Amino acid sequence: MWREEITRYSNCLNRDMHMMVYGHDGLPFLAFPTQNSMCWNYEDFGMIGQLQDFIDGGKIRLFVVDTIDGESWSPKDWDKGHRSYMQEQYYHYIVDEAVPFILEKTDGWLPITTGLSMGANHALNMFLRRPDLFSGVLALSGVYDSDYFFDGWMDEKLYNNSPERYLPNMPKDHYYIDMYNQKQIIICVGQGAWEEDGVRTLRYLQSVFAEKGINAWCDFWGYDVNHDWPWWFKQMRYFIPILLDKH
Repeated sequence: MWREEITRYSNCLNRDMHMMVYGHDGLPFLAFPTQNSMCWNYEDFGMIGQLQDFIDGGKIRLFVVDTIDGESWSPKDWDKGHRSYMQEQYYHYIVDEAVPFILEKTDGWLPITTGLSMGANHALNMFLRRPDLFSGVLALSGVYDSDYFFDGWMDEKLYNNSPERYLPNMPKDHYYIDMYNQKQIIICVGQGAWEEDGVRTLRYLQSVFAEKGINAWCDFWGYDVNHDWPWWFKQMRYFIPILLDKH
């Protein structure tokens, strides 16, 4: 398997940021780890092994990035304005620094954003804010509710990173909606253990998508499907062939 670790200095975050690249060719994915995790997360928990046949066969290529969740979404006792600022800086790191690097590596092939748990929030938010940079999104087990993390506090930067806030206010004739409908939007959640808030927030987003005329596949798996890696393995293996069939 082609495997490469990239370290590049981020001017947006004023630090070195890491990225793991798996695969030599194929449909590119910009992959966000679980909450507070770094770019080795997919490999450490077995996802790369689960997808090895797709990777070695040149079907897909994964670009797994670091997170800074420990400075933005997670530390509830920190200053909320600083946390919000850090999330906006992370957004700029992704769209201004990580994505151009990926496009250079893939000869301009737009990646699909994907993520697990908190990573699903990042994947969906990045896609919805910049559909011009991505060819779709595959988000698994996210909780799409900034109040869950910020206890109801809000400012402009957090609003801009909260799809459940900004999407309902998007005009139905906004040109992004046509762009969304030219792409693939798949959002999945189980209905088993630790998925209650994911179900609640995806049901709400599903209603917003319908009201705006956005063609999003919101898929609710069974009551035995928990918020955990074994199910994410199955979901990734289920959805990747569907995405490949469309490209």
